[in-house]
Amino acid sequence: MKKTDYKRKNVMSSPFDIDAAMEYRQNLRADCTNCFGLCCTALHIVASSDFAIDKPAGIACPNLDTDFRCQIHSNLREKGFKGCTVFDCCGAGQRVSQVTFEGRDWREEKETADNMFRVFPVMEQLHEMLAYVAEALSYDLPHHLYEQLTLQLRNLESLTLLGAEELLSLDIMEQRMPINELLIKTSSYIRMEDSSSASKRLDYKNADWIGKNAKGKDLRGFNFRGAYLIAADLRNADLRAADFIGADLRDANLEGADLSASLYLTQMKINSAKGNKETKLPPYLNQPSHWAS
Repeated sequence: MKKTDYKRKNVMSSPFDIDAAMEYRQNLRADCTNCFGLCCTALHIVASSDFAIDKPAGIACPNLDTDFRCQIHSNLREKGFKGCTVFDCCGAGQRVSQVTFEGRDWREEKETADNMFRVFPVMEQLHEMLAYVAEALSYDLPHHLYEQLTLQLRNLESLTLLGAEELLSLDIMEQRMPINELLIKTSSYIRMEDSSSASKRLDYKNADWIGKNAKGKDLRGFNFRGAYLIAADLRNADLRAADFIGADLRDANLEGADLSASLYLTQMKINSAKGNKETKLPPYLNQPSHWAS
C-alpha cells in the first residue's frame, strides 16, 4: 500500500492495531441515553442565529424534559436551536453522569448539581484530547511517536477516572501542551509522506478562507489548523490528509468532498458544515441527519 493512499494500517509494534484504535475512536461519541442532560444544563448559551434563547450555565434549558430528553429534538433547527444539532461531547456527558458521579441524578441529589455542571466542561476537553490521540494511533507512524501517543492516551484515561474535586483542580492547558506537540508531529509526518505533494509549501494555519471558492481543488495534506473555513465552497475537493484541528467549518459546503482520511475532524465540526451522501467521511464519524435536507 502506497503512502499516497493516506490509509491507516496495522503496525505490530504498537499496542493499538487499526481495528483497536478505530474502535476506541468510534466509542468516543455522545450517548444521551446515559447522560443527565449536561449539555442542556451545564453550558452557558447566548442567544444568536444558533440559539433562540439566552441560558446561564447551571440552568436547565426549558426544552429539557423530566427524563432528560429534548422536547423539540426533531425540530431543533426549525425552532432556532441549530447549535444543539451541532454539539457533540465525544462521550464526556455519559462519563460524568455514570462514572464520575456513579449514576446519581442531579435532580434527585441536588447537592451534586453544581460540581457535576462544573466537571462537565473539564471532562469534555479530556475526551476531545482522547479522540485526537486515538485517531493519531490509527496511522502508520514511527515507533517513538506511537510510544509517546500511547503514554498520553493512558494518562488521559487515568485523568477521566479522577473524582470531581481532582478533575476541577486539573490544569487543562498543562495537559494539552505535550499532546498538541505530538499531534503536530503526527500531522507533519502524515502530510509530508507524499514527497511529490506541493502541500509542503502550502501552510494555511489560522488562514482566513471565509467564503473562499475551492470547489474541486486538490487540497491533500494542506494544513488548516485553526483556519476559518466558514461558508467556504469545498465541494468535490480532495481533503485527504488535510489537518483540521481547531478549524472552523461552519456552513462550509462539503458536498462530494473526500474527507475519508482527513486529520483531526470531529463530529461537531462535521455537524456544523453542509454535505450530502457523496461526502466521504472518516469511519468514526456519522453523516449528520440534517444533510439529507
